[in-house]
Amino acid sequence: MDVTVLRPDELTAADIGSWRAMQQADPALANPFLSAEFTLAVGHQRATARVARLTTAGPQGARTVGFFPFERHALGSGKPIGSGFCDCQGLVHEPGFAWDPVELLRACDLAVWEYDHLAAGQTPFEAAGTPRARAASPIMELNGDHGAYLENLPRKFLKAARQKERKLSREAGPVRLVFHAPEPLLLDILIRWKSAQLRAKGRRDLLSQEWFQAILRELLDLPSESCSGTLSVLYAGEEPVAMRYELRSRRVLAGWFPAYDQRFARYSPGILLYLKLAEAAAERGIAHIDLGKGAGTHKDDLKTAELTVTEGYVARRTPKAALCRARMASGRTARAAVRANPAVHRAAVKAANAVDRLH
Repeated sequence: MDVTVLRPDELTAADIGSWRAMQQADPALANPFLSAEFTLAVGHQRATARVARLTTAGPQGARTVGFFPFERHALGSGKPIGSGFCDCQGLVHEPGFAWDPVELLRACDLAVWEYDHLAAGQTPFEAAGTPRARAASPIMELNGDHGAYLENLPRKFLKAARQKERKLSREAGPVRLVFHAPEPLLLDILIRWKSAQLRAKGRRDLLSQEWFQAILRELLDLPSESCSGTLSVLYAGEEPVAMRYELRSRRVLAGWFPAYDQRFARYSPGILLYLKLAEAAAERGIAHIDLGKGAGTHKDDLKTAELTVTEGYVARRTPKAALCRARMASGRTARAAVRANPAVHRAAVKAANAVDRLH
C-alpha cells in the first residue's frame, strides 16, 4: 500500500471519479458525508484538511484503492474531515480492500486519529482502535416504497400527525412540500431559525459563522449524485413553516440542519415535513433518510431501523501518541465537568460563541 497525502484541492478529476465509483459500489459508503465534494468544501475553509490517496501496485501498474479524508492538528492529532459537523466518517475504498490503520496513520504523519461517527463496515479501524462507545443512528427505510414505510409507523403517531396537518391547513393555508428550493433567501431564514434554536438551548452556534455558511452555500444544489445540499421547505399557504438542510447522494438523504418557525410549533411542523419528505424521497429513489446519531422522541416515532456508529480512536505507539491520548482524556474530563454544572456550561458556550463571532 502506497499512500500520498494531498490537500483536497490537489485531487484530480480522475481521483474524484474513482472516489465516486467506490461509493457507488458499496452501499455502506453511500453517505454524502463520505463524498469527495464534502471534503473539497471543508478544504476550502479549513487549512487542516488533507486526503490520503491509497494505491497498490499490480500487473497493469499502480491502482487507486482508497481515499482517507482527515484533518491534521497539533502534535499529529488527527480528526475526521469536517470534525464537529460530519455525521459519517471513515475510509472510502474498493470492495474487499483491507488496510493497516497504523501504517496509514504513519504515512499520514498522524499519531492518533479520533472519530465519533465511524461508519459501519470500517472493520480495520475498529479492530486496531480503541472504541469508547457505540450509538444508534436511526434511519427511515424507504427503498422506493413510501406505502411500506408508513405501514411500519405507529398508528397513533400517524393519526395525530394527520390531524395536525388538517388543522394547519385550515388555519394557515394548504400544506405542501417543496423537496428542494435552492434559494439563498430561504437558506438565510433557516440559518436564522436554527441559530436562535441553538442559542435558546445553550448550545454552540456554528451556523452564525461565515466560514461555515460558506460550506453550506458551496454544497447547496451542487450538480453531483454523490453529494448535493438539499433544502426542503414545508409551506402552509405561501408561508414557510419548517425547513431541512440535508446532504443527498443517489441513495441516501442525510439529515443535517432542521428548523421550524416557532409560531407554528403547536402543529409539529417538523414531523409533517419528515412525513412528506419521506414520500418525495421515495419517489426519487432514495433508499433511506438518516436521522443522525442521538436520541429523540420524534426519531423513535419516525425510524424503521438503525445503523450503528462508533466513537473511539486509533493510535500509534509513539511519545506523541501518548501525549495526544493524555490530552484527549483530560479534555473529556473537563467537558464532562462543564456539562455537569449548568451555570458553567452556559458560560462556556457563551464564551465559545463569542470567540466564533470574533473569528
